[in-house]
Amino acid sequence: MNINNLFNKALKQEFLNQEEGLFLYEKVAVSDLMWLANELKTRILKESKNKVGWIIDRNVNITNVCIAQCKFCNFYRRPGDPDIYITSTEEYIEKIEVLKNFGGNQLLLQGGLHPKLGLKFYSDLFKELKKLYPDLKLHALGPAEIAHIARIEKISYREVLLSLIASGLDSLPGAGAEILTDRVRNIVSKGKCNSQQWLDVMYQAHKLNLTTSATMMFGHIETNAERIEHLIKIRDLQAKKPENSVGFISFIPWPFQDEGTNLNLELGIKNTIKAEEYIKTIALSRIMLPNITNIQASWLTVGKDVAKICLHAGANDFGSIMIEENVVSAAGANYQFDSNGIQEAIKEAGFEPYLRDQNYNKAKKPVNVEILG
Repeated sequence: MNINNLFNKALKQEFLNQEEGLFLYEKVAVSDLMWLANELKTRILKESKNKVGWIIDRNVNITNVCIAQCKFCNFYRRPGDPDIYITSTEEYIEKIEVLKNFGGNQLLLQGGLHPKLGLKFYSDLFKELKKLYPDLKLHALGPAEIAHIARIEKISYREVLLSLIASGLDSLPGAGAEILTDRVRNIVSKGKCNSQQWLDVMYQAHKLNLTTSATMMFGHIETNAERIEHLIKIRDLQAKKPENSVGFISFIPWPFQDEGTNLNLELGIKNTIKAEEYIKTIALSRIMLPNITNIQASWLTVGKDVAKICLHAGANDFGSIMIEENVVSAAGANYQFDSNGIQEAIKEAGFEPYLRDQNYNKAKKPVNVEILG
């Protein structure tokens, strides 16, 4: 396979197939992939090529009850466990007030697949939060939860999404993707929706012009070919979105965190992703996904220094300061940023930080947040 031909094809923003993507991943030096991804970023972002986004939001878990029992998750509890909870209105208010004190106005709302929480519960919750905080943005649930609610209610994904949008849902996270092949999902997340169901939920969201993101959790039992297959499925779905739809506004790959997980304890699976491989994955994400504008480096799971290098390998986003995060933190991710720290890290890498909203528009400067020049 000719490397120059592949590079030229990628630079034209043409779609690479699985064989071509795998060749780049396994046979081409990471420095060359970084150059290619950075050149692509420049062509795609144009005048915004030197800007790196960040956001202030808070991840709140609606409940820790989950029947999926994913083997990479330490956070969930089974129905009937002594420490189960459903977050109360008073707790939401307390958490949102802290969020506002930090200068943020978006909640990343996620939770387990609770067997008794149906559409009315989530619709009422969204309406209540929007009534209390009309300007609050709800980046909430994900395809696994949407599929779960649809199954409980015996209605379509579209009907679930329409009801939630009417109740205040602003955007749909790409959670629960893991690796979009059923061989992998049948081992690590058998209780969740399968690969096609995840994609089907997102397709319906795109038809409704609901902004979404996509993720990939890698570095466990998947093969390199399955990683590339995952990227291609995301890319091909993005290509099907209606012309007026944003579709996937961003892509976020992050390495499996193994500490105390059943994947580690039962199967002996450890996170094998070192810095170079993560940087290479960021670069491949930019190369394989020319129709997704924003690629986010997961500083939470790889740390500041690696994430900074990723900004020279195709990434243009640093994500959230993460006021609260429970799932990957429970499995060993323990890096932290405040508003000044995340901006300083971006500047140290040679880029201009900008505070953004979920749609990657420049956000208003909060009164109590310093925007570093």
